Amino acid sequence: MGTEGLVEKTASVHHEEHRRGSTGTGRRRSSFDQANLNMILPDKTHLAEDSTHDSIEDLPVSWFVWLVAFTASVAGSLFGYDTGIISAVLVYLNNDLDGRPVSSSEKELITSLCSGGAFIGAIIAGLTADQYGRKVAVYVGCALFTIGAILQAASYTIAQMAVGRLIVGFGVGSAAMVVPLYIAEIAPTKVRGRLIGLNNMSITGGQVISYGIGAAFAHVPHGWRYMVGLGGVPSIILGCLMPFMPESPRQLAWHGKVEECADVLRKIYKGASEEQIRNKVALIVHACEQSKELNYSQTRWSKIKQLHTVPSNLRALVCACGLMVISQMSGFNVLMYYSSTLFDIVGFSNPVAVGLVVAGTNFIMAWVNMMCVDRLGRRRLLLSTAWGMSAGLIAVAVAFSFIPIDTKTLEVTSDNVRTPAIAVLVFIIWFVFFYSVSVGNTAWMSTDFFPMEVRAMGTMWLTCSCWGSNIIVSSTFLSMMKGITPVGAFGFYAAICGIGWILIYFFYPEVSGLTLEEIKEVFEHGFGVRYARNLRKERRDVIKERLANSERQIVVGH
Repeated sequence: MGTEGLVEKTASVHHEEHRRGSTGTGRRRSSFDQANLNMILPDKTHLAEDSTHDSIEDLPVSWFVWLVAFTASVAGSLFGYDTGIISAVLVYLNNDLDGRPVSSSEKELITSLCSGGAFIGAIIAGLTADQYGRKVAVYVGCALFTIGAILQAASYTIAQMAVGRLIVGFGVGSAAMVVPLYIAEIAPTKVRGRLIGLNNMSITGGQVISYGIGAAFAHVPHGWRYMVGLGGVPSIILGCLMPFMPESPRQLAWHGKVEECADVLRKIYKGASEEQIRNKVALIVHACEQSKELNYSQTRWSKIKQLHTVPSNLRALVCACGLMVISQMSGFNVLMYYSSTLFDIVGFSNPVAVGLVVAGTNFIMAWVNMMCVDRLGRRRLLLSTAWGMSAGLIAVAVAFSFIPIDTKTLEVTSDNVRTPAIAVLVFIIWFVFFYSVSVGNTAWMSTDFFPMEVRAMGTMWLTCSCWGSNIIVSSTFLSMMKGITPVGAFGFYAAICGIGWILIYFFYPEVSGLTLEEIKEVFEHGFGVRYARNLRKERRDVIKERLANSERQIVVGH
C-alpha cells in the first residue's frame, strides 16, 4: 500500500474511533498515527532532533521557489493598482458620472467601497481557504477583480461606479488574504521574509504602474475609463498562470496528500536527498497532526473562537493585527488614495505626475525592505526606522500651517505657497521612505505568526484589520481635512505612528530565521520578545548559515 493510501486508511480508522468514543490506548491518536509516521521517518528521536536543525533548510534556494512566489505576487499588483489608480480617477472624473461634478462625500464613498468589499472578500476567503485550498481563493479573486474593472470602466452613474468598486474590493480582499499565507507556507525558512516581500513589492509596483497610466491618460477625453479598465489586466494574467502553481505543501499534508506534498517539496528543495524530503514531510505531517489533535471535528466558528480564547493564539493575533492597524492608520493610504487631490490642493499643475514620485519612493524602499528584512530581522528594522514616520508627518503638519486653505472647499486662498508646498512634498517623500522600509511591508509578513490549525483564520483577521482600518482612513480623510484642518489631520496620523513605535518595542518579537513550528513556541511565552531573543541566540549559528546561503542564492539556485 502507498503512503497516501495508508494515510487515508489510518484516517478512516481514526474517525471511526472518535465516532464510537473509543481511543483504544486511553488517549486520542492522530490520523497520521504511529504506522504512518514510522513509514515516513522510522526514527522518532531523529524527528525531534531535526526539528531543531532542519538540514534541508540549508540547501540553496531553487529558482522554482522564486518563480512561484513571483507569480503569486501578481495578486499584490491588484491591490497596488487599485490603490494608486483611484487617486488619478478622482481628479479626472469631471462630469462623467450623473452629468455633474462628484462631491467630496461621494469621492470618499467611491474610494472606501473597495476597502469595504475587500474586508468582506477577506472573510469569505479565510472561511474557505482551509476547505478548498489556497489556489481556489486566488481564482475567485481574479474573476471578481476583472468583472469589477469592466463595470467601473462602463460606469455612467455614481451607483454603477460604486457597485464596480465593491466587486473589485471582493476580489482584492480575497487575493490579498490568501497570497501572503500561500507564500509563507511554500517558502524555505531562510527566505520567507523576502518571498513575502515580493508580494509587497508587487503592491508598490502596481501603484507605480497605476500612477504612470494615470499620468498617460490624464489629458485623454474620459481617460479615467481606460485607467480603471486596464486594472483587469493583472487579474487575467494571474488567472492564466495559476494552473501551473502547486498547492501549498502544508495544505496538502493537512488533507492527507502526503505523496503530493513530497513532490512539491522536491521542487522547492532542489537537490535534496530522499531522506531529507522524508524528514521534512514528517515534520510537516507531525505539525499538522498536532493541530488536528487539538481541532478534531471543529467547525469554522470553533476555530475562530480558538483563535481568540487560546492565549498564545490571541497574542499572535494581537501582535499581527496591531502592526497592520498601525501601518494602515499611519496615513499612508491617504497619500495613495488622495495624493493627486492633495497635491492639486497645494497647487501642483500635474498632481498625478507628482504622485508618481511618491509611488516610486514606495517601490524602491519596498525593495530595500525585502533585501534587508531577513538579515537584519523584522524587529530591529522596525525599531530603527518607524520613528521616521512620525517625524515626517509632524513636518508635513507644520508645513500645512503656512498654507492658507479654505476648509469648506479645500482650496488654497493664496498663490504664494510655493515653498510650503515643496516642503509638503519633501516630507511626504520622507514619510514614505521610512514607512515602506518598515511597517508598510513588514506588516504583511505576520501571517507566519499563526499555527497551522488557525493560520487561515488568523490571516483572514490580519487582512480584515488592514481593510477595516483602510475603510476608516479612506472614508474620513477629506472630512478630517475640513473638520480639524490639514494640520490637525496630519498631526493625528503622526501621533498614531509615535504610539505604534512604542508598542512595537514592547510587544513585537523577532521571528526572522525561525521555522513556522518554532514561531508557535514564541507566543506560548507571553508576547515572546525575550523568549524569541534567547531562542535565536541559541540557534544563532544555524540561522547565520541559512541567511548566508540565501544571500548567495537570492536569484537562482543550483
